[in-house]
Amino acid sequence: MSLLLILVGGALVVMAFMDALSTTLWVDGSAGPISSRLAKWIWRGALAVAGRRHRALSLVGPFVLSLIIMLWVVMLWLGWTLIFSADDASILHGTTKMPANWPARFYFIGYLLFTAGLGDYAPNGGTWQLMAVLTNMTGLLLATLGITYILSIITAVVQKRAFASQVSGLGRNAAKLVESGWNGRDLRDLDLPLSALASQLARISEQYRAYPVLQYYHPSQPEKSPTVAASLFDDALTLIRFGIPTELRPSRAVIRSARSSVESFLETAPPALIHARPEGPPAPDLIALADLGIPTLPQDQFSKDIQELSRRRQRMLGLLKNNGWQWEDTRS
Repeated sequence: MSLLLILVGGALVVMAFMDALSTTLWVDGSAGPISSRLAKWIWRGALAVAGRRHRALSLVGPFVLSLIIMLWVVMLWLGWTLIFSADDASILHGTTKMPANWPARFYFIGYLLFTAGLGDYAPNGGTWQLMAVLTNMTGLLLATLGITYILSIITAVVQKRAFASQVSGLGRNAAKLVESGWNGRDLRDLDLPLSALASQLARISEQYRAYPVLQYYHPSQPEKSPTVAASLFDDALTLIRFGIPTELRPSRAVIRSARSSVESFLETAPPALIHARPEGPPAPDLIALADLGIPTLPQDQFSKDIQELSRRRQRMLGLLKNNGWQWEDTRS
């Protein structure tokens, strides 16, 4: 019996399960070390090759998700094959009672991982029968984790696209979004929409924390991107907070909650890719807001007040660019 094959095979099985469990079940952490590195390398390569071809980038998310699950399957399959290969007589043909060769062992393990039967081969002796039970159990568990994970990802993708659509539905730029709540007297009509959008953005932030692979689901259109929507949403909040007289603004609690949800998004959505850019993005267009007939504070006061947001806005620009977007995509 080869102890080396048992150790190498056992290590592959353990690594596959640790990576799968940390990716699918550990909601307070990040993806497993193997999955996260693989996804990061693929995304960076896709950005370098595809650039701003968003249709091509939209394929990365499904590809990464499929590849991660296939990686777990291959590691588990190869690991158990090595373990059973430690003993030449661990698997016998059901009719001839001849020991299985390498291809036959590989076939036997695959059959055992994904079905409830043993095929035309059988484990030899009590120890290998127990190993066969463990093999079947790990295969069924991995299949359950994989299916559940895929369904969770699809649900989260739909939710983040719904958030983006709602933001762009209120306005395709910050000034238009603010105008959507102007009733001729104040912006109190924005209380409910801002509160609802803040709640959705906070939920998306937690989903990004629980399912980091979501960051690689890149929509082909900017109005479907939660990153573009969050940037647009933050610009609108900046106009309201620093460009509109206090008595005309929505509720202070609503504004504070909404701005907090954007900060949470910056902190939790993709942590490995958020980098502050040395240059800041253009300031929100206060003049455009005044042209829409909404009373505003003086431009020089507005420009001075938003200087305290320079770091936050640099991070937002970095997030946009690392997700394949430009600041112009928030100003269509």
